Amino acid sequence: MSMEGTRTAGGLGLAAQLALIAALLIGAALLSPVLALLLAVWLGAWRFNAWLARWDTRAARILVPVIFGLTLLALWQIAVRGFGISPVLLPAPSDIAITFAASTGLLWQDFVQTVIKGAMSGYVMGCGAAFLVAIAVDRFDFLKRGLLPIGNFMAALPIIGLAPILVMWFGFDWESKAAVVVVMVFFPMLVNTVQGLADTGAMQRDLMRTYAASYWQTLLKLRLPAALPFIFNGLKIATTLALIGAIVAEFFGSPTKGMGFRISISVGQLAMDLVWAEIVVAALAGSAFYGAIALAEKALTFWHPSQRGR
Repeated sequence: MSMEGTRTAGGLGLAAQLALIAALLIGAALLSPVLALLLAVWLGAWRFNAWLARWDTRAARILVPVIFGLTLLALWQIAVRGFGISPVLLPAPSDIAITFAASTGLLWQDFVQTVIKGAMSGYVMGCGAAFLVAIAVDRFDFLKRGLLPIGNFMAALPIIGLAPILVMWFGFDWESKAAVVVVMVFFPMLVNTVQGLADTGAMQRDLMRTYAASYWQTLLKLRLPAALPFIFNGLKIATTLALIGAIVAEFFGSPTKGMGFRISISVGQLAMDLVWAEIVVAALAGSAFYGAIALAEKALTFWHPSQRGR
């Protein structure tokens, strides 16, 4: 086919796409103006993002997900206002933003109680203990045979059953939430660390033995660096589990503050805009927590093949 024929075929393809989009918009407008507006916003954003994604630049890689997220918020706002959805069922993003701005003091208090005191303290204690136990499991074979099966069993226990027990044991303040987080993050971190320590090959370990390296020298200079991708994988999994565990534990007893407590009370009061504001805080905290661990992983495992080209 000649270049002219190719351009003609491409032009006809674009014209057919535009005709199809116009037909969809007209049909949607006949059914509902709100539906037509939703379709127009979605198709416009889709078309723009598809064009933007063709540019392999840092700005494009940032703008594409930002525009996609803003499009979803716009569709949410239009649907709630246009179809008259009750704020009890689904508040509009604008209402959530207003409540968020008016409740920053309350949200910060809940954030400190749940994330800083409950989730972060439990995360540090659970992951730190799991790392030390993983070293012991790697050093002593009987622990590997006896502890890991128990760990798999404990990891399968439902948090909804453990949380009220731990709240009764450790009280209603942040200590019980930290205990729940420790239980949730301990075994994923343990399993990933043990697997990472076993990742080095026989030739690498033999080479260290030819240098008369002791167990601890081999551990520090060979096996721990090789295990870092696995360790960070466990740390990233634990970030999500820590936040979920702290919030769920607050449903079973908490002082008059905390994200889980506030969500539970607000649902009973039908204050769904405040519930969604708490969800936004949890999402932002979880994303920042995960991002910090990912940045640390990139800085410390830059040599690993998984980090090359990023």
